[in-house]
Amino acid sequence: MDGLDIKLNEVFPGKVVRKDLVHDIKKAANVPSFVLEFLLAKYCATDDPEEIIAGKKAVLEVVEKNYVRPDESNKAQSMVQQKGRHKFIDRVHVKYKESEKKHWAEMENFGSNRIAINEKFYKNNEKLLEGGIWAEVTLGYNEIEEDDYAFYVEDLKPIQLARFDFEKFVEGSKKFTTDEWINIVLRSVGINPEIIENLPIEYEGRVPQGNRLKFHFIARLIPLVQSNYNFIELGPRGTGKSHFYSEFSPYCTLISGGKASTATLLYNNARKKVGLVGYWDTIGFDEVGNLKIKDTDTVQIMKDYMAKGRFSRGREVIANASFAFVGNIDHSIEKLVKSSDQSLFITLPKAFDFAIQDRFFYYLPGWEIPKMDPRWYAMNYGLITDYFAEAFHHMLKNSSAYNGVINKYMKLGKDVEGRDVLAIQKTCMALLKIIHPDADPTIEEFEEILEYAIEGRRRVKEQLNKMKDDDEYSRVDLSYFKSTGEEIIVRCPESKDVLATKIEDIKEPLTPNKQEIKAAILTEEIENTSSANTLDAKEKHLKIYYGDTGYSYENLFKPYFIGAKTIKLQDPFLRQKHQISNFLKLCELIVKIGDAHRIILVTASDDKEQELENKYIFDQIANSLFENEIELTVEFSDTIHDRQIETSNGWRIVMGRGIDFYQSLAGNYMQIGANDQELRPCLETHFDFIKIDK
Repeated sequence: MDGLDIKLNEVFPGKVVRKDLVHDIKKAANVPSFVLEFLLAKYCATDDPEEIIAGKKAVLEVVEKNYVRPDESNKAQSMVQQKGRHKFIDRVHVKYKESEKKHWAEMENFGSNRIAINEKFYKNNEKLLEGGIWAEVTLGYNEIEEDDYAFYVEDLKPIQLARFDFEKFVEGSKKFTTDEWINIVLRSVGINPEIIENLPIEYEGRVPQGNRLKFHFIARLIPLVQSNYNFIELGPRGTGKSHFYSEFSPYCTLISGGKASTATLLYNNARKKVGLVGYWDTIGFDEVGNLKIKDTDTVQIMKDYMAKGRFSRGREVIANASFAFVGNIDHSIEKLVKSSDQSLFITLPKAFDFAIQDRFFYYLPGWEIPKMDPRWYAMNYGLITDYFAEAFHHMLKNSSAYNGVINKYMKLGKDVEGRDVLAIQKTCMALLKIIHPDADPTIEEFEEILEYAIEGRRRVKEQLNKMKDDDEYSRVDLSYFKSTGEEIIVRCPESKDVLATKIEDIKEPLTPNKQEIKAAILTEEIENTSSANTLDAKEKHLKIYYGDTGYSYENLFKPYFIGAKTIKLQDPFLRQKHQISNFLKLCELIVKIGDAHRIILVTASDDKEQELENKYIFDQIANSLFENEIELTVEFSDTIHDRQIETSNGWRIVMGRGIDFYQSLAGNYMQIGANDQELRPCLETHFDFIKIDK
């Protein structure tokens, strides 16, 4: 324990946890951090080494006993049948089946979407109906043969704090210096602040040091603490963009690469029910570039909501949920900022027009954040995630204490216009809540926050100004006045010396001289991006969240199979008929590509009888492949566990769930998604595409 650990334990007894323990246990179970810390707070609330070892063992035993691994759902269901009841830790959804006029619970990893549930559970916690929650769930077995369900919910306890005292939280924060508190915030969300203060040599000159990088990590928390906030971060893969919205708070939900419909997100006219905005503090949109918006109404209503926090859809709906859009940029930032007709919004969906872009309050430069590796993970004590999330939840709903600071210190320049003012005010207020919960910064500390807030809004405005032909957004020199009266114009580091960002000087009408300037800018432009939009094989990590759509074997694997003569699949869970059917679909893709001459399959079986049955099925597939000039070799192994694909052209694809990552059709093959993989909802999983030497 270092000095800050000791002080943190003294000020917040029972509200802290060792973050390295979270990382250790998380390796054994893909459970959100706030769930693991819920358990660690029960069993590891001590600094005694022996008690920590015992507590860690207890947590692992609880996870082992109660957390269902996705590939052990059949075993878990059998356990409930044999014992009569069992307690699980799982994510629970409740869906209303209109055709049956009945609600059914669904547990993701338990693998059943037809669990009887008493209405008291979803009436007391409506989030069960909108996105689901993590909970401790006791399931009972229904022995009545005439009933059409096997399991029912006996008890359900959401995994979050029962009580929270905000005044004690604020009083505790006052006992730390500002620098100490910033480090506590970072440690609490799993980031090691010491690595920023002692940056490894390979990062020097590539990422910002000191408070700027710390502010970048903290800025990701803004949508969790400020209501009706519109945040965007675009940058490279592997920097942890979506982590803060999937792991940190039970009041946040994450939409990943799926479809955003009016009914799901905003309001369902048929059910007369508010969508996700009515149930969550924050809605994160991961891989925003892949977001599919089906109807034009959704875009228009999103504009209204992002501007005013309300919209009309048969009736007026008012909500507090903030939006956090995160995604990847695969382009050179230097080339993008030098371009006159491409912007740093290049990866956004086409539906995100100027009006949507103008509603972003802050653009976080994700390219300044390093790729995460174990050195960046917190190893010391931090506040329990759930406790910290409760503080954020309280502050999101209560902002009055911070208005006085804004009114007292904020003096903005003449180029800061209406929407700029709102964006800067909201960003400053959010950063005050996180860094100064007591609303008592020094003037120097406030000016540091203010300058950071202005920069993020200027980055938005520069892109709009560059891409729009008129001068609507030309006033990009946003500024503020220091307490000394000096006016400071804030610039973005990536574009401060780039001519294209100053294109307000050559807006219409274009004189011949300005035409020459425009032409000069065009000589610095990047190449046409059409090639960047093709499916190229590249190293990447892909996370798919529960309920995502848009994923098929073709758009996942085709770029990596092209040119491969041999493809080897290792997946021990090609045992059931639907799993073998998935393998056949993969073989069909390989046939369509036409490059491979050999497929090697290594799998497993439950017993010898199943192995013989499946060998017969695989022989049929092999005969069909032989007619397409492809040889299939099948091996059965009792020892394999990992699921991966290796190709002779030098790729290894590591798969969390193997190729069986789609949600069950539950025997109903007459539904959308039964035949088109891209329309079928997925289970939560991940893929790592790794280049290997061949």
